[in-house]
Amino acid sequence: MEKKATKAIAVANEKGGVGKTVTVINLAAALSMAGKSVLVVDMDPQANATKGLGIQTDDYTISIYDLIMGNDGKSVEEAVIPLPWKGLHLIPSHADLSGAEIELVDEDGRENRLKEVLSPILNNYDFVLMDTPPSLSLLTINVFSCVSEVLVPCQTHPYAFGALAELFDTIDAIREGINPDISISGIIPTLVDLRTRVANVVLDQLRTDDRYRDLVFNTMIRTNTTIAESAEVGKPVVFYRKGSNGAKDYGQLVEEFLSRG
Repeated sequence: MEKKATKAIAVANEKGGVGKTVTVINLAAALSMAGKSVLVVDMDPQANATKGLGIQTDDYTISIYDLIMGNDGKSVEEAVIPLPWKGLHLIPSHADLSGAEIELVDEDGRENRLKEVLSPILNNYDFVLMDTPPSLSLLTINVFSCVSEVLVPCQTHPYAFGALAELFDTIDAIREGINPDISISGIIPTLVDLRTRVANVVLDQLRTDDRYRDLVFNTMIRTNTTIAESAEVGKPVVFYRKGSNGAKDYGQLVEEFLSRG
């Protein structure tokens, strides 16, 4: 496969329920629609990105857990699943990944295990998008050691806004101690309902706070039931229902994302 100037990007937030996984799924799908080759790496033991992309794993599926733990000498190339949509690929997760942190606790270089595993294929794609657990863990640190950028979905809710400072501090610590090249490249307002006062207040806070305002995307991902429906049937919303607000929002997000370079 042709070598590319890959952007490896984590989609992360230390608070759950902010639209992190649906952003991974639909940003990846919309990028593939724009002609980009994309690899999704599901690093969340809940495997929701795997399911949301229509993949049901079984005992014969090679998962990111198998690769990290070196099970049976499986290669990363064998683990990549081509998805039904052109340019879109997946390395699936598995519930066993939840035990990796304990299994790796005494291993040297444990924070770089994912980077070592992906290095043979990391430059085969235009973008590598990594889903992360909704908490800081060794799995999250592995992702942060492997990427150059972090995209942060932020639900327009006070709790989600309040959690940003902790994530930014975590990224600063990773930059100082493990990966000097990592940076936060954008904050994506998610689950936005402009009919509510709280959504408008949080949006205003995001756009005026000195630490965040230059990172906030103009594109908002509106609250949209079609996004949840599409995840349930294992199909990105941009393919599931192209005329929906969810598909339009992610299409617009990709345009803005690519325009930022």
